Amino acid sequence: MNKMTAAITAIGSYVPDFVLSNEVLETMIDTTDEWITTRTGIKERRILKEKGAGTSYMAIRAAKNLFEKHGVNPEEIDLVIMATATPDMPVASTGVYVATQIGAVNAFAFDLQAACSSFLYGMSTAAAYIQSGRYKKVLLIGADKMSSIIDYTDRATCIIFGDGAGAVLFEPNEEGFGLQDEILRSDGIGREYLKIDAGGSILPASKDTVENGQHTVFQDGKTVFKYAVSGMADVSEKIMQRNHLSHDDVNWLVAHQANKRIIDATAERMGLDESKVLINIHRYGNTTSATLPLVLCDFEKQLKKGDNIVFAAFGGGFTWGAIYLKWAYDTK
Repeated sequence: MNKMTAAITAIGSYVPDFVLSNEVLETMIDTTDEWITTRTGIKERRILKEKGAGTSYMAIRAAKNLFEKHGVNPEEIDLVIMATATPDMPVASTGVYVATQIGAVNAFAFDLQAACSSFLYGMSTAAAYIQSGRYKKVLLIGADKMSSIIDYTDRATCIIFGDGAGAVLFEPNEEGFGLQDEILRSDGIGREYLKIDAGGSILPASKDTVENGQHTVFQDGKTVFKYAVSGMADVSEKIMQRNHLSHDDVNWLVAHQANKRIIDATAERMGLDESKVLINIHRYGNTTSATLPLVLCDFEKQLKKGDNIVFAAFGGGFTWGAIYLKWAYDTK
């Protein structure tokens, strides 16, 4: 008998209806479709426009999509992990609210924040709970309403980010599928390069911070790009080496969709042909915690039981890592 692992057994997603294309951005800021596409690979992104709707709105719909697609009973869920950088509000946990709204009445829940690596860290956390033997069904949701923290006059950030949500269910597996290995890293040197200045305990919200525009994302793009390329590529190559995987053994790379050039650099270090690199950044932009599950949902029909998948992400802070997972089911 194989040791117990934690496998993904169901996935779901949600993206808002409103499409913010590069052509529309051309009318808002000094940029062009060619400039954006060449530097990022992004053609459009989704924006949540419903009045009074936050991250939980999308998370709930992604979870319900998972339930409907895979016939999951929410009352059987033991834990809901909400991976997000844009919670509905401070203090009150978004994950707790989501769990109640989706009918996960027997689950406990909490939020996990590691910027764009939140979902990757959440995979590790969900797997650890499963492998403890105490929990059988852990729902991991990655969702972010990035439009709520973006300055749409700042072309360094507004061209990159979009809104969306994705969900996966982790369950025990004794066939050898599921999460095999992980390399997770962090370095506080990144604190100043990708951040929101105000609204935290260091600089609480005030009239001045609002008037000074200190509640939206600041990014030093060149520095973040440099660290992201080296960080994601390093851990992705290392996890292959540690598990004796050649480029032929890896079926798919599921990378954080922040910039196509970063994804390409990671794939090159891994020796992967572009046909093995799953990309949807052109459709959604960078949805932060939602990028990895959205990729899984968009390409679910191509995934086969036993496929070797390497997940990789890089986020503010800095946070980054790679996970090696064996896919546990064929699409019905």
